[in-house]
Amino acid sequence: QVQLVESGGGLVQAGGSLRLSCAASGSIFSINAVGWYRQAPGKQRELVAGIASSGRTKYADSVKGRFTISRDNAKKTVYLQMNSLKPEDTAVYYCNADLYSGSDYLYGYWGQGTQVTVSS
Repeated sequence: QVQLVESGGGLVQAGGSLRLSCAASGSIFSINAVGWYRQAPGKQRELVAGIASSGRTKYADSVKGRFTISRDNAKKTVYLQMNSLKPEDTAVYYCNADLYSGSDYLYGYWGQGTQVTVSS
């Protein structure tokens, strides 16, 4: 069974850091494009950062210079390093990935989410 599992969330004070991980498991040969999204209570889910299979990255304006997305293809894992966290970064963070099983492309898999809470 294919799964995307996020981890690394938690409670941190403003100005602190967290590193989120998104790991693919199951019959997966590789992960391709991946996006980190977040959803705060009462708000729509928004794209925070994305990384292509080439390694090219993009960021939402609200996190540029503070968040860094990276990938370890051997571990089939994508990371989101979050520095200088602000209370407005509080949300459930989800990863969304395009996967390759070795024979099929699987598009748009979602993880279960991990809560990030930043206290002021």
